Amino acid sequence: MTKNPNLAQVFHYDLQGKREFKYDFLNQNSLDTIAWNELQPEAPNFFLVKKNFDQSGMYEMGFKVDELFKLNASGITTERDNITIHFEELTLKSVLNDFKTREPEEIRKKYQEKPDGRDWKIITAKQDILRQIGKISNITYRPFDVRKTFFTGKSKGFMSYPRNEVMKHLFQPNLALIIPKQAIKGFRHTFISKTICDKNLIDSAGQFGAGNVFPLYLYPEESKDLFAKTERTPNLNKEIVAKIAEGLGIKFTPEKTHHSSLITHHSFAPIDILDYIYAVLYSPTYREKYKEFLKIDFPRVPYPTNEKTFWQLVALGAEIRQIHLLESPAVEKYITQYPINGDNVVVKPKYENSPPSEGCAQGGVVGKVYINDTQYFDNVPQIAWEFFIGGYQPAQKWLKDRKDRKLEFDDIFHYQKIIVALTQTENIMTKINGIDIEVEKPV
Repeated sequence: MTKNPNLAQVFHYDLQGKREFKYDFLNQNSLDTIAWNELQPEAPNFFLVKKNFDQSGMYEMGFKVDELFKLNASGITTERDNITIHFEELTLKSVLNDFKTREPEEIRKKYQEKPDGRDWKIITAKQDILRQIGKISNITYRPFDVRKTFFTGKSKGFMSYPRNEVMKHLFQPNLALIIPKQAIKGFRHTFISKTICDKNLIDSAGQFGAGNVFPLYLYPEESKDLFAKTERTPNLNKEIVAKIAEGLGIKFTPEKTHHSSLITHHSFAPIDILDYIYAVLYSPTYREKYKEFLKIDFPRVPYPTNEKTFWQLVALGAEIRQIHLLESPAVEKYITQYPINGDNVVVKPKYENSPPSEGCAQGGVVGKVYINDTQYFDNVPQIAWEFFIGGYQPAQKWLKDRKDRKLEFDDIFHYQKIIVALTQTENIMTKINGIDIEVEKPV
């Protein structure tokens, strides 16, 4: 029997509305009367809905982020966040001590732990801790939310999948770009970290927006050889970097020095490439123009061919990066207040707009963010409260994750920095939108 080499015809019709409307429509129509749209599915994706890929030729001219950064992996999967990740080092140490000194069933009972799974078991977590080769470390858990964990690098140990091949490079001075392979609900999924990262840092893995971690530099393995190479190397594809250098007409240097500063622009370094990418991925025009492509694979970024535009975007990308790391002096220029004394316990965060007579902050409409019945952060721009990074609204998420917890002095200032950071991100995105991001084929 010979197989028919021809593909079947595929038709699609999109019906939206309330249930009753859909029932009425189906009752009044048949397969013959519906105005079907015939699709032309193409490899490799064979989409069964209509997609607008009019810009595909232009988009394909850019370089793929996962091809530029040679080494990358999804973030850490713990399988047991409640045991492995903590707000304070003290509570983490208490857990580690219990695992060292108690029997598995005692541990399960104390922590009301669910049954063991395929990739995480109390006994193997206990054995991993007893090896005493791990370290207490910061982990970027959610946007602007750095917590404490114990990292051994062993899979199916204290953590299910620690992604040691990537994370080991983040225990020394480094940066990591966080970007998902898919963002089916709309692309707003870009963040930055200086530490090891959780898999769900920018979105839940179940929502197809969980991020991959792209370290900027790679560090060599520890060696007893006194003459072994010890300096870090850029985690970058040499061919792509060479095309960028040729297109811009300037040289590449593996490290940023005073001689290659943004003032002289005689050369560009890995950090400049990262900042350029960061700016492009925070461009509202780019996100809208290529939204269909950003739903199905890692982003492609235009090759920079105009040196002036490149440095403009590098500068703006650097601003956002430093703001997101809360390293910029700008985040300490608070625009909010916390005027009421109380127990500082987060009960149920909510936002209430302030009357128009009370004026506006940098973000336009402002309001109060209540953490309980009486205490609130005042003069919070609505745009900051509603701003998304990935699948989260950090101004809301950060507080919700601290339900029933007391905000300490540092927490109150930290939250005010988050509000500034989100407001400033929106402002810088507007500036980026004013720059023509050219898409040209590399030389």
